[in-house]
Amino acid sequence: MRLKPNTDSRLDAADLRILAVLAAEGRIPVTELANRVGLSKTPCQTRMKRLQEDGYIQGFRAVLDPARLGLAHVAFVEVKLEDTREPALRAFNEAARAVPEIEQCHMIAGAFDYLLKVRSTDINDYRRVLGEVISRLPHVAATSTHVSMEAVKDENGLS
Repeated sequence: MRLKPNTDSRLDAADLRILAVLAAEGRIPVTELANRVGLSKTPCQTRMKRLQEDGYIQGFRAVLDPARLGLAHVAFVEVKLEDTREPALRAFNEAARAVPEIEQCHMIAGAFDYLLKVRSTDINDYRRVLGEVISRLPHVAATSTHVSMEAVKDENGLS
């Protein structure tokens, strides 16, 4: 993740260095992190704790290889809703969060309402997910699919 120059006065240069290293290497030992950012271990741990409590660090996770897990097929789905009033948006959001094949869901300002990143085993599995799950989400009026041929860049390490 690229960090912009500090626009938040609560973060100093050491905080930004900690965040940059953790974004790339979340499992780095605290001792090594402290050495890399120019702090001793205890101040580094204190800063990490504060960054977590303040919400800058939202968590740590394993980055999995989707292809090895049989989930190499990626499709991006444009979703147009029949109703875009707040109750309809909330209903769609809640339902989309519950679908495991939807890896990402973004509300879009433009010609359609949502853009979904969907992972499946293959095109047949995707067709099932589209027809049986996505098309049946609340207030869906139309969908349009774009199949990914190759992930050229994926900041999350999921390609």
